[in-house]
Amino acid sequence: MSKKTATHQFQAEVNQVLDIVVNSLYKDKEIFIRELVSNASDALEKLRRTQITEKKIFDDHLELEINVTTDDEAGIITIQDFGLGMTAEELTENLGTIAHSGSKDFLEALKGDGEKNESLIGKFGVGFYSVFMVADNVKVYSRSWEPDAEGQHWESDGSGSYTIDPVDGQRRGAKVVVKLKDEHKDFAKADRVKEIIKKYSAFVQFPISVNGDKVNTVDALWLRSKNEIKDEEYEEFYKFQANDYEAPLLRLHFSTDAPLEINALLFVPKRNMEKLGMWRSEVKVALHCRKVLIDPEPKVLFPEWLRFLRGVVDSTDLPLNVSRETMQDSELLRKLNQVLTKRFLRFLAEQAKKEPEAYLEFWKEFGILIKEGAATDFTHKENLAKLLRFESSGLDSGTLTGLEEYASRMTGEQKEIIYLFGRNREAIEAGPYLEALTARNLEVIILTEPVDEYVMQTLGEFDGKKLVSGDSEDLKLEKLDDEPEGKRLNKKDTKSLCKWLKESLGDRVSDVEEGERLIDSPVCVVGGDAMGGPSARRMMKMMQGDDSNLPAPTVKLQINLRHPIIRGLSELRDTNADTASLVAHQLLDNALASADLLEDPREMISRSFQALEKLTAT
Repeated sequence: MSKKTATHQFQAEVNQVLDIVVNSLYKDKEIFIRELVSNASDALEKLRRTQITEKKIFDDHLELEINVTTDDEAGIITIQDFGLGMTAEELTENLGTIAHSGSKDFLEALKGDGEKNESLIGKFGVGFYSVFMVADNVKVYSRSWEPDAEGQHWESDGSGSYTIDPVDGQRRGAKVVVKLKDEHKDFAKADRVKEIIKKYSAFVQFPISVNGDKVNTVDALWLRSKNEIKDEEYEEFYKFQANDYEAPLLRLHFSTDAPLEINALLFVPKRNMEKLGMWRSEVKVALHCRKVLIDPEPKVLFPEWLRFLRGVVDSTDLPLNVSRETMQDSELLRKLNQVLTKRFLRFLAEQAKKEPEAYLEFWKEFGILIKEGAATDFTHKENLAKLLRFESSGLDSGTLTGLEEYASRMTGEQKEIIYLFGRNREAIEAGPYLEALTARNLEVIILTEPVDEYVMQTLGEFDGKKLVSGDSEDLKLEKLDDEPEGKRLNKKDTKSLCKWLKESLGDRVSDVEEGERLIDSPVCVVGGDAMGGPSARRMMKMMQGDDSNLPAPTVKLQINLRHPIIRGLSELRDTNADTASLVAHQLLDNALASADLLEDPREMISRSFQALEKLTAT
């Protein structure tokens, strides 16, 4: 081969790629270090495979490693590997033409809609050109692994041409020497380079050193077999990756081959910082491709309600991306989202059955986010519903149950899963709704957080069973076998009292009727509101905020014909109409308060004082 330097022109497509990469695609110019390190890692991996099939390898004693040296005064950064190396022809094919660089395919992909294809530059092997974003000049010294090959020197300033000439004394592999532009000389500072490598290439499987100091000291744990990893190693990795001082609460380490090839290591922190009122969490599950960082915090890798997760996902189906902004629109990421979310939900379901105490510890910290998912994620709501936990009237205070367990305890002809909302369990147990259900041996799910009712109404049903609020008019209760104690008003007095109450209460009620569900309480309110009743109204208020301008509630008032107050009111309206009216309004206020619908207590307080004044008048 002639020792004369040969000048070549980049093919037209390569020039186009150079222009696109340098001027528009890359948002973070530091990416060029990731690309060069990734190329070096690929060359080492190819050599390792070649060593299996070939008996003679040039410089076979060299370590499989990547060495980076910097000269900040001269503005030079050098990245060297002892990998496969390239011949002169391969340098031309890989760096100057479309034969192997993938430039033509890359340009074609940019024209299509597909997966917003400009986001996947690594797919076409053109990431090397990113170096010209920061370089005045780039030199590549390379020698192929083949025993008879010669060393080669490739050089270009990225303006349209490159040169290739042979050199003596070159070691196997490739050495890329980058002369940086003045405005980018900070990339020749050792600390800056170490920071970038730790950020993007901390888990590359070959040793990486910067000026002799090893940088990638953390093992790519997610690619190892679970049987080979100790708990201490998992904990150390989590603390490094999540920047946490505590061990994780849960971990999931799994691999899949279909529908996508995935290696994932996911962690649940011990504490929910949102619960502590610190800040809103962000998903910090880093996305890798063959141990090279693609995005430290991809926004669409997991649904919003899983924002507490930490860890790493590595998919060989993912090529290196051009920019995080365009990566967010990748259809491949959406597929990853579906696979990963389903797998994590399955993991939680397994934990709930096999390790119930550990799951309850998780629930106490992150249950509010599982509820958020159940209320907003229609794709996964059935699996999320199985993970919900609540207190129940049939269990001791503080004991939680799931909807599956509740359904397994349903007896007789019960077809609905019944729930009641209140400020706390004591308020629900003291209210008028639970008594009718308890008297019929019906278990009730107890809801005490504002989001709970929204979750129940959004779910609508579970395992074919309708979810119904205990204060809903739609809940039909069978008559009791044994009549409650107490004399009841006759039909004539009942009809008259109901008519009078409707007239006295005016537009505050839509109707007044006998309440078959009442046992010990004198009154309660059920549907009749245009919004669908107490439960629907509370949900609407929660969604719009406490300062929302909802119209005053209009409800149906039910009365207990056996209660002494109701029977006394029937007589009082004939003897003292003013006092009877005060009592009627007070009964309605009390019923609204029990249903958590009394929005302005001032009128109730005023009436209470009037009643007290009448009682104490001499």
